[in-house]
Amino acid sequence: MTDEERITALEQKVKTLQLTYASALVDAVVRYGNEGILDKITELKRAEQMKNGASLAARLGAAEPKQAIEKTRDLFGCANFICTDTRDGFEAVATNCTLCSISKQMGKFSPCQLFCLSPFEAMIKGVSPNAAFDVVSTLWDSEKCMIKVKI
Repeated sequence: MTDEERITALEQKVKTLQLTYASALVDAVVRYGNEGILDKITELKRAEQMKNGASLAARLGAAEPKQAIEKTRDLFGCANFICTDTRDGFEAVATNCTLCSISKQMGKFSPCQLFCLSPFEAMIKGVSPNAAFDVVSTLWDSEKCMIKVKI
């Protein structure tokens, strides 16, 4: 096997793992939703994530706010977020998200807050405690997910 073939095989394995992970998260959202506990789980997880935001960011190697989104995007390969600097921070926009797409196919429950937005906010505030985190729209109910962060 050539180096190029090995790289292609590894890339395919990573994509398969990313898809399997997203599917497992969707399964959890559907089950929580069907049991009527999705909102409670989302609230509990958000509180937990906000307490641990700095350590979550450190595990990903995110030393500055924008890296929380970029490193998550690169590792999980779920949403195609593009971060653009603004005068007072940055905007992150995604036009495609595997997690949201699978969730829409499997049911009526949004995974956005539980598995994406709360972790992003926690990590961003973990590395920049005074940051303002504003979700403008999500792919669950719009054509793009847009987050504005003021630092």
